[in-house]
Amino acid sequence: MAVSGTGSSTGTTTTTSTVSGGSPIAGNFDQFLTLLTTQLRNQSPLDPLDTNQFTAQLVQFAGVEQQLQTNQTLASLLSLSAAGTATNAVGFIGSTITADGATTRLESDKAEWQINVPRAATATITIKNANGSIVQTLTKTLTAGDQTFTWDGTTSTAQKAEPGEYTVTIDARDVAGQAMTATTKISGLVDGVDFTGSIPTLKIGSLSVPIDQVKSVVRGK
Repeated sequence: MAVSGTGSSTGTTTTTSTVSGGSPIAGNFDQFLTLLTTQLRNQSPLDPLDTNQFTAQLVQFAGVEQQLQTNQTLASLLSLSAAGTATNAVGFIGSTITADGATTRLESDKAEWQINVPRAATATITIKNANGSIVQTLTKTLTAGDQTFTWDGTTSTAQKAEPGEYTVTIDARDVAGQAMTATTKISGLVDGVDFTGSIPTLKIGSLSVPIDQVKSVVRGK
């Protein structure tokens, strides 16, 4: 913040007040007012200080102070919000969740997905392993609404797939052959939380589920 003197009795001077981004500026504001008052007292009647100029400087200084206070308040709110989110995420441990997603785990020769279609359809369900390789392709008749699709781990070569993560893609078509959107959800028991990302991620074994994808929770007993 620069305040320039214009009175002939004091000469032309420039005083700069530096405000650090993270420190209180009340003392600097008082100093600014003192300098401004001194200039007004010593200004030349023939060349008075421009009132618009010092008013603008005063408003600017006050605006900086208000912005810093706002930033500090926002930082505090974000910190509290993050702490609350972390606490809520930990509360999921031991609960069974249902979340949006197409990837789930095959364990004990069983993997399940919840599928929803807007109307009756015939669907081609493709199952891929964690490497993206197709292990099975099945044709199923789907009814309108929600239903559960269970895979027993049998591959297209009649072998049993290894336990691990598997992903489904669904090509659903109605009786007229028109394609439709089929949505999928997965379920599982939460046994951990990962906080390394921008939002907490719930862990179901090796499977990661962003907390904002959770649709329902059943608390463990």
